[in-house]
Amino acid sequence: MARKERALLFSKAAAAGALLLLALLLLALAPLALAGERRGAAAPDDPIAANASRMVDEGRQTFRYDTFGDQVFWSRILGIHEALKTVSPRTALTVGLKVDSDALPPGILAHANLDDPAVTAELLRRNAVVGVRGFFNQNGTLRAAGITCALCHSTVDNSVAPGIGKRLDGWANRDLNVGAIVNLAPNLQPVASLLGVDVATVHTDLQSWGPGRFDAELFLDGKAFRPDGKTAATLIPPAFGLAGVDGHTFTGWGSVTYWNAFVANLEMHGQGRFWDPRLNDPVKFPIAARNGFFDVQSEHDFITPKLASLQVYQLAIPAPTPPAGSFDPAAAGRGKTVFTTAGCAKCHVPPLYTEPGWNRHTPEEIGIDSFQADRSPDGHYRTTPLKGLWSHSKGGYYHDGRFATLRDVVDHYDSHFGLHLTEAQKGDLVEFLKSL
Repeated sequence: MARKERALLFSKAAAAGALLLLALLLLALAPLALAGERRGAAAPDDPIAANASRMVDEGRQTFRYDTFGDQVFWSRILGIHEALKTVSPRTALTVGLKVDSDALPPGILAHANLDDPAVTAELLRRNAVVGVRGFFNQNGTLRAAGITCALCHSTVDNSVAPGIGKRLDGWANRDLNVGAIVNLAPNLQPVASLLGVDVATVHTDLQSWGPGRFDAELFLDGKAFRPDGKTAATLIPPAFGLAGVDGHTFTGWGSVTYWNAFVANLEMHGQGRFWDPRLNDPVKFPIAARNGFFDVQSEHDFITPKLASLQVYQLAIPAPTPPAGSFDPAAAGRGKTVFTTAGCAKCHVPPLYTEPGWNRHTPEEIGIDSFQADRSPDGHYRTTPLKGLWSHSKGGYYHDGRFATLRDVVDHYDSHFGLHLTEAQKGDLVEFLKSL
């Protein structure tokens, strides 16, 4: 029995040793295996990585250059291209249009006459006017013009001159005076007929917007002004940092791809398909209901096939990091603690800085009036993501710019929620917000 027991013990020891050796070998090989997986994830033959790369490239092209056929509305109906023939580059820059320097040969702007409308035509021919596409006859004359997503949601880095530089996709163009540009169109009667007003009223409504604002709901409910007499137009929001975020707009109409379909069909006036039965409400959305905006069916659909790649591209645009020296790091570190202890992070949940899931609140919850929320389907305001706040400070904060500075925002919530923050805590909190 003793010999058998010794043999059994030896056998168990040998098996245990083999298992230990195998475990050590697996541990040694694990980093190599993980590295292989990482390399494989980005390999050219990976169909998911290849599809994602293709969709980002396609989405970028759509975002920057696709009019979805809206030149039919802007030129054939409103005649905006006729006005553009008389606009100099200097005037275009004055109303907030931007020039993509990468689309131009080096040095061309150094000798260009920025007071010559012919230079504007050349910029359009080279796709250098951000968000505006020109279409030309064979003899070189401008026959039509349309707009793209980039018109409102891109700007430039001003690396060549103010308003001229490299594209910054996803940034809100808070210089863009949409109302002033549309007011140049020689035939605004179709807009007046849509709204049920005269052309003079249309001019007044558009002129009231000012730089960096647009009123998407005007063409649904016809409300051009707030009860206090101020314009109903809201600030143009950024289109970056939206991955993981529900609700694309200030009042959370829907997701990124919903809003893309909404805007491409109903605001840009492209040719496509759109469905939202919530707009079939003659009390809340009388213009939309009267004109059938709840079920758009164009003869040609240039929008729907582009929505998937456009969504992927937009969700891939990161929020920009703040410039060096634009905030106090030590104060921002203290402000991060205040952000948590004061309860800010309950709604602005890091790292999204909005709620994961359904990120909406009633006007009463955030302590403001309900005017803009009431213009949306469900009467709520979205918890705005906070990353990149520094890049769109022009025009103020909140949907209508009611708070001129971040300190004003902090003071509002300190009062509304009874936080009783000290002056030092408020200052630190502002520095933290600037650091995001």
